[in-house]
Amino acid sequence: MPRRTLTLATLALALLCTAAQAEDPPAEKGDAAPADGTGQPAEKPVERAPLDERSQEDAKALEQRLPQAEQQQLTARSEPFLALWQPANVGTPNGVVILIPGDGETADWPRAIAPLRTKLPDVGWHTLSLTLPDPAGDEPPPRPADTPPPAASEGGTPAEPPKSESADPANPPPPPEQASTAEPSTDPAPPQPTAEERRKTQTERISARIQAAIGFARQQQATTIVLLGHGSGAWWAARFLTDTPSSGVENLVMVAAEVPAGYEPPLEELAPRLPQAVGDLYYQQAPTAAASALKRLQASKRVKHLDYVQVPLADWSASQDAKQKQLVRRVRGWLDSHLKGAAPKRPASSGATAPTPPAAPATPSI
Repeated sequence: MPRRTLTLATLALALLCTAAQAEDPPAEKGDAAPADGTGQPAEKPVERAPLDERSQEDAKALEQRLPQAEQQQLTARSEPFLALWQPANVGTPNGVVILIPGDGETADWPRAIAPLRTKLPDVGWHTLSLTLPDPAGDEPPPRPADTPPPAASEGGTPAEPPKSESADPANPPPPPEQASTAEPSTDPAPPQPTAEERRKTQTERISARIQAAIGFARQQQATTIVLLGHGSGAWWAARFLTDTPSSGVENLVMVAAEVPAGYEPPLEELAPRLPQAVGDLYYQQAPTAAASALKRLQASKRVKHLDYVQVPLADWSASQDAKQKQLVRRVRGWLDSHLKGAAPKRPASSGATAPTPPAAPATPSI
């Protein structure tokens, strides 16, 4: 009996020693295998380049669609931007009309901008249409992840990711705590600009682009420069002229003017106070637009701005083509009649004297 007990005890001790030798010692913290299994320290993730603004993507599309001769690459604040140039179709041009589109509009926007930039050259005006940056706060959507999450199966549970063909059952992947030796960055995230800082930067960027356009117009030996803004572009033009009194621009045309979201002051505090001649074209059937136009007109009367002229636009036609033709006619009429710094064009008959009525027949003598 004691001999049998001794044999069993010896056998149990041998089994315990074998199990202890089979177990691997716990991995040291410094000996953790890298995530890629190559023996090299895991690399830090590469920072992604910022996405292009929507306005840049739209400009690239215009570059693919429009003739190269119309494209001008201007620079403002070290930022290149696309401008579309159309020379006047006359021997002696009147000057340059710089077109400033509204928020979300391109340099060839089908409403107002494209018709004016292509039709005004036929009546003696060069046109230069600008690309403005995206509205402040209108950042592009975040870049999607490289690998999309696994789709859910029909039962509602997430589908298992496909197994790698090179996976070796004998060498399972390291546990999560050993997946990478790269320590997380402890640098604080850069502070995000405030709404006021974004608006200030936006104002500086747009003003710089308008200034670059004026410089280009002067290189073309333009005798007269006109700023023409559509929508919120009218506010940006008026703001630029307010902040840059020495710009040399003497004429402003506003079409369907409105204030960009989040900006001030209102247009009735900007446009009527400008020393430039102002053409204020608005759609009279739109109640909000008509009310805003009335405020601007009343403000111009209070400051006795004799060169502030409002031109109502009819919005009766459902045809966009008819509306755009009407707009081109009204803008041309203002340029012909109210331009400051140039002799206004008059019809040939306006300076002629009235014809002398025929003399009454002589009474025969008796």
